Amino acid sequence: MPVQPIRFFGDPVLTTTASLVSTFDKELRNLVSDLLDTMHEAPGAGLAAPQIGVSLQVFVWDIEEGDGHLINPSLELSSDIQEGEEGCLSFPGLTYETVRSLKAIAKGFNMFGEPVIVEGTELLARVLQHETDHLNGIVFIDRLSTSERKIAMADIRNSDWFNEAIDLGSSPTVKFSPHSLKGMAL
Repeated sequence: MPVQPIRFFGDPVLTTTASLVSTFDKELRNLVSDLLDTMHEAPGAGLAAPQIGVSLQVFVWDIEEGDGHLINPSLELSSDIQEGEEGCLSFPGLTYETVRSLKAIAKGFNMFGEPVIVEGTELLARVLQHETDHLNGIVFIDRLSTSERKIAMADIRNSDWFNEAIDLGSSPTVKFSPHSLKGMAL
């Protein structure tokens, strides 16, 4: 399947809640394949459909434990937290210390409409949370403290990719997570 262009911060699709998938067909399987190919080419640990301009609740991942995909996910998060460097393919070259739950249980469907439960700790838990956030119009800098978010925004404004997006008429929108932050951000 073809590699798709990745949308950068400032594109409105990244701050819009994606629609639930209702049809599990060949087109959906092609989308999952495109996401995997695009993520591997980038390379990245995860990629959500809105990051390639498709506003559907679909994401993929590939870490040491293996690759996978999830459709229409819901999360259960542990109260134990982890802090670590986090980046995003929609923020090329930028990483920030980001607090996440140490464990996540994601429930959803595979590309054939079969129920799936994915349990992860550490990196997989981080990826599940990060990509589910994308589906809810949340970007990882929303998880930063106010002072850290100011630093991130300055870094973004100074980046080549952001300035190219501004030249094309995009402007950034920062939304706050609709999920319980469990003390992980303001």
